Amino acid sequence: MAVFTAAVLQMRSGVDPDANAKDFAALVEKAVAGGATYVQSPEMTGMVQRDKAGLMAKLKVGPEDVIVRTAAELARRHAIHLHVGSVAVAVEGGMVANRAFLFRPDGSLQATYDKIHMFDVDLDNGESWRESATYRPGGNAAVADLAMAGGAARLGFAVCYDMRFPQLFRAEALAGAEVLTAPAAFTRQTGEAHWHVLLRARAIENGAFVVAAAQGGVHADGRETYGHSIIIDPWGRILAEVDGDAPGVALATIDTAAVAEARQKIPNLRNARDFTVAAVASSEAAE
Repeated sequence: MAVFTAAVLQMRSGVDPDANAKDFAALVEKAVAGGATYVQSPEMTGMVQRDKAGLMAKLKVGPEDVIVRTAAELARRHAIHLHVGSVAVAVEGGMVANRAFLFRPDGSLQATYDKIHMFDVDLDNGESWRESATYRPGGNAAVADLAMAGGAARLGFAVCYDMRFPQLFRAEALAGAEVLTAPAAFTRQTGEAHWHVLLRARAIENGAFVVAAAQGGVHADGRETYGHSIIIDPWGRILAEVDGDAPGVALATIDTAAVAEARQKIPNLRNARDFTVAAVASSEAAE
């Protein structure tokens, strides 16, 4: 069991990693001033850049990335758990990983997670996205324990489009995750339709807190993201939210005793049963 203050950072990252690192650091300072000991930034904290050539030209490897270096130093300086929602990382084959980083309060790297599900969609407003053309999908879910004064909280990782795949969150909940995360750069169209309902559903069906920092507003590369960074309790109630799409911080108290309470009331994690799906032919086809 653990009780701590969590913060979500809402950003409007552009195409300049150094400028984004300064904005990131300023928001972390604001979150720490509000008492946060776990701080989460959004997907693509370091650079929102749709053009692949422009993205690749500015990519760094691991510790050389300005956001990774800045996050490690901020975690150490403030003795906080700092969760970088994701940055773009060059990997073999000319591809990119959409990678989350979790730093311990001493500044050391505790865990990473590569986004599993690629956003390959055609929206009815004309937007078309093919993340798989640039990004290599991850193949492993991840959980990590946040060591807090008086206890620990187990954290489960996801990034943006992953939130549409409830089996990932269920697997992490079954592995003991009490806080599920979904840092994102959600498009405005899909955010207006689905952001709140998807995240509340992931919280309710797993009896877990959901923490989701987001990008918001019109970015330098032309895309528009929804914002509304949010923290939700295991009963599906919104505890804190950045209203709208402007950069900002929202904070809420996480008490993991609420997870045990919700899972006791609705024990669906332990009530689940294996089953098969039977394809039943129509009477006409059967004849």
